[in-house]
Amino acid sequence: MQAGYSFFRHTRFYLSQIVVYNTIYIRECGTGGYVTELKEQVVVLGGGLTGLSAGSVLARAGVNVKVIEADSTVGGLSKTIHHNGFRFDLGGHRFFTNDKRLNRFVHDLMQDELIAVSRSSKIFMRNTFLDYPLRPANAFFGLGISTSIRILADFGLEKCKGLFQQKKCVSLEDWVVKNFGRTMFDIYFKVYSEKVWGIDCSRISAEWVDRRINGLSLAKALKNAFFRVSGKKIPTLVDEFYYPKLGIGRISDRLKDEIEVCNNVMLDVRVEAIHHDHHEINGIVVRHQGQAELIAGTQFISSLPLTQVIKMLSPAPPQHILDAAARLRFRDLVVVAVMVDKKRVTDQTWIYIPEAKIPFGRIHEPTNWSERMAPEGKTLLVIEYFSFKGDRIWSDTDAHLVKTTVNHLEKLGFLKSRDVCDSRVVRVPKAYPLFEIGYHELCEELFAYLGQLRNLHIAGRSGMFRYYNMDHAIESGIRAAEAVMVREMDPEELHREETTLAGCEG
Repeated sequence: MQAGYSFFRHTRFYLSQIVVYNTIYIRECGTGGYVTELKEQVVVLGGGLTGLSAGSVLARAGVNVKVIEADSTVGGLSKTIHHNGFRFDLGGHRFFTNDKRLNRFVHDLMQDELIAVSRSSKIFMRNTFLDYPLRPANAFFGLGISTSIRILADFGLEKCKGLFQQKKCVSLEDWVVKNFGRTMFDIYFKVYSEKVWGIDCSRISAEWVDRRINGLSLAKALKNAFFRVSGKKIPTLVDEFYYPKLGIGRISDRLKDEIEVCNNVMLDVRVEAIHHDHHEINGIVVRHQGQAELIAGTQFISSLPLTQVIKMLSPAPPQHILDAAARLRFRDLVVVAVMVDKKRVTDQTWIYIPEAKIPFGRIHEPTNWSERMAPEGKTLLVIEYFSFKGDRIWSDTDAHLVKTTVNHLEKLGFLKSRDVCDSRVVRVPKAYPLFEIGYHELCEELFAYLGQLRNLHIAGRSGMFRYYNMDHAIESGIRAAEAVMVREMDPEELHREETTLAGCEG
């Protein structure tokens, strides 16, 4: 071994089913960490949870990595906004996972910053606040006995139908009716889903909702209600989760800190073009403060929106690939935070609003997650408007959005307009992939094309065009980093490591 070098052995990639070992030479850097002497560089496009998780794992392994983020702060949709002493997330984001290794990854990262939060959620429906998950008495009296009986009867009817015929579920409407019955679809799922997604339920893919709600049906929801099941195996019903004391953005901040020990996270840098040749990316063009720059790399990880990656490729893809990308859409988000001169407004973690006459879809009060999200004696409500960029909600003025929000909050009995002491409006483009029927086939076509680029790894919610929760987003980044590290190893070295592992099994 050369003088002045340390020998580093990366002992385990966090989530691999097969444990892979990597051996590299590294030298100490000025901050007390280490940096690779190799010229290879992994470039990560996107500084959200996925990109930062990938960058953190690579940095821990001694890989030279550069993360590029267009915004002035990291985190993407999982950032925390600071405003005059108040803190709020872009919607209520929690951390929960059944994966012990991923749980350990986040807890090791955050140490004592995480606190356990008990979930308490309600649905405002038919001028009544109903518990979610369902509570029998609350549901029966809130919805009325006749409506409740119709819900159960419809559910039973659908179960009986299923015994004699297996109807393929194509749309969200098909799936919900099969699993919850027609009445439950009409009074809740239809109005709320169409508010969130902005299109008719008959156009929303059942494939997405089946994965998203993950096996939940009225039977399981009722079992959870009647028999006090914790719902730990069903993420939709989980009754406790973890949350950083200073907001969900702290996870991204900590990941950024780990990367920057010896590597670089570039902010306010926008990717403009992705150059490729002979089935490999050979560089990207970025723009920072008006200046264009070419950045080279040996491997590239992208969590940028899938459609954006396709458009930035140079040379451009064939027309049918561009057409497929153009058919995929995203749903945008407008967040209105209302600061209140009171200690608390609600005792809830989330409140869902399916009512069509109320323009927003969800409310949460950050101080019910952590008291440190507002100055002492004050609180705030965060309201989510689901939108398409350029529509009436997106184009509305901040002042009118705040006024509309406060008026509805007052009608709901949460506050008086005189209690409001400040506000902030944040617009979030491309917040959620829109899962229209046929989206899966379009994605497969795009993935097949991008798969020809040997050194490109697609990851994350927007990159994979999937509805990822936080744990999935982090896991996606880690898996992308694993794929990079396996490819970066010399084939003979990888064979020796695998042979060694095989000899150690059992």
